[in-house]
Amino acid sequence: MVNYTNRVMTAIECCLKNEISWPNRLERTCIASVFAAGGFPGCIGLVDGTTIRLSQRPAEDGETYFDRKGDYSINAQIICDDRKRVIYFFVGMLGSCHDVTCLRQSSLWKRMHSQQQHLLFDRGQYLLGELGYTSGERLVAAFRNVGGDKDKTDFNTCIAHVLIANEHCIGILKSRWHSLKEVRTQLKNRAENQYLVRWVRCCILLHNFLNRRKDDWTEADGPIEVDVESEVQIPAPPTPPLDERAMIARGRRRRLEVQSECLAYMRNVNGTLAFQ
Repeated sequence: MVNYTNRVMTAIECCLKNEISWPNRLERTCIASVFAAGGFPGCIGLVDGTTIRLSQRPAEDGETYFDRKGDYSINAQIICDDRKRVIYFFVGMLGSCHDVTCLRQSSLWKRMHSQQQHLLFDRGQYLLGELGYTSGERLVAAFRNVGGDKDKTDFNTCIAHVLIANEHCIGILKSRWHSLKEVRTQLKNRAENQYLVRWVRCCILLHNFLNRRKDDWTEADGPIEVDVESEVQIPAPPTPPLDERAMIARGRRRRLEVQSECLAYMRNVNGTLAFQ
């Protein structure tokens, strides 16, 4: 059975390897034009995290997989576009790790803060994330503490409305492939972790394949990183140490710029949000 499963996964990875790819310049422009309707004309992707529950405690360092929901799990970072197509993912970190900690371990994070970030983003483009993330030049996150500030509250509302697409993406993915709701095997070593990562990758490849075919089928109707380097199609540049304080300061300035742009667009003449 294991051999047959490996052969099927190899076939999926071979035939559908291009289904997960970072959008090119034209695609980024098209994605940004869609998100512009929500007040975010520079957004080219939505990032959020989810956990993949494990039915059993892992054999090695099992307690580190224990998440805030009281389950053993691994973390998965999912970035999708406006069509709920996964354009990047990072999976395999411990379920106990915070989303921002997991994202910081990915090669995408390093590239976002390198001299070659222009290969991933055009001028003014960024990702949107919920309040659990840290804002940067290429990632705009919701405010953690609004403190009664109406502008911050309205801005968080705008982000929440747009991020629903990512929640739907993850929901559809897990609905299509129920194995992602709970992995019914025990992780005993690194090789089995790698096997699980391959399994998740295959599920996402098939998810994107079905989305491209506009197929609404779901089953209801009937630290390890996936090797996405070739799929992003850019060389990994040497990354200098990040200046954390400078990065946070730039991120806050960037968020204020996006906030001002978003609220100016979404508010009507009466000072209320257009979708309220």
